[in-house]
Amino acid sequence: MVVISKRKKFYSLSDELVEYLQRYGRESEIPVIYDDMFHFSEAYPYVDPKGNETLWHTVVYPAHEMAELRPKLAQIYTRLKIGGEKVATPDHLSVDRIDFGEFGNSKPFRVRITNQFNDNSDYFYVKRADASRVYGLEFEHIFSPNRINFLVRDSTLIEEHIAGVPGDVFIREYIGRDDLNEVRVAKEFVKFNERSFIRLLGDMRSVNYVIDATPDFEEVQYRVRPIDFDQQSYEGNIQVYLSQFFADNQPVVQLVTRKLNEETIRQYQREEQTIIARRRRIAQQRLDFLLHCMSMQELMLPEKFVELVNGLNEYHKTTVFNGCRSTGDLVRMHIDVVLSGL
Repeated sequence: MVVISKRKKFYSLSDELVEYLQRYGRESEIPVIYDDMFHFSEAYPYVDPKGNETLWHTVVYPAHEMAELRPKLAQIYTRLKIGGEKVATPDHLSVDRIDFGEFGNSKPFRVRITNQFNDNSDYFYVKRADASRVYGLEFEHIFSPNRINFLVRDSTLIEEHIAGVPGDVFIREYIGRDDLNEVRVAKEFVKFNERSFIRLLGDMRSVNYVIDATPDFEEVQYRVRPIDFDQQSYEGNIQVYLSQFFADNQPVVQLVTRKLNEETIRQYQREEQTIIARRRRIAQQRLDFLLHCMSMQELMLPEKFVELVNGLNEYHKTTVFNGCRSTGDLVRMHIDVVLSGL
């Protein structure tokens, strides 16, 4: 089983990537507040509604700090959800909780916004703007069936909340239930794994994706969505990009092998490749610009790059990856190899 033992190196946004974000409406005149979010005075463990401890800590700010943060956070939420640089922030939006996650690479803050008219709450995340993560978000937007909503300005990255049952909770509490359509779940995990592998999104442990279940007219449809994009094309070990090699995903692997034969698995993989090939043709200009930006900056350590080149060559039984000189070249070549003929 594969294990990631070290934090990913941080990569700042290149000038080319900033230009890309400006062209496609990702950059916004939002307040640059990520560093300011660390000015909290207290923190205590956040316990979920079921009484379970989590990896999050609810943070408390001095009155003067919160007085400055509250309108900025409400403004950011308005820009994220409504758009436009001149849209006024509604008075009925209240910032009623801020949680901090010391885990992972992005050290995120989770902000809960509540509509005071109806007590409906929503969430968004404030993170440090890391280039790897931004590339990962953009590839998800282009290649997956999911639309990704995020904003960037300087060192601050704002992400919309991705709703769903966390993968570890789903594996622990849903697999084995009588009302679970195991065949549909197995099919979706095969497609999710294929989407991740094609664009080289790594570290899809069960805590890094959610399962969105949508009732249909007869059955429930399932969709697996990644929520962590830090490991976009960073690790050298090819197994990092194949979720079946993570120990906590083994119950899912067993479900897939129990419910689907090899021919059916190949069919679902090919179906997903075909859909991604269509999305690539539709977004070809945008994808080319993104891959160009990616090829213009270092995004992985040299030894990891060599390891991944060799791993991809061995996996695909080819030598075409030897000609790659950057991470962007590797991703482009991998997409071409997997989608060849489509």
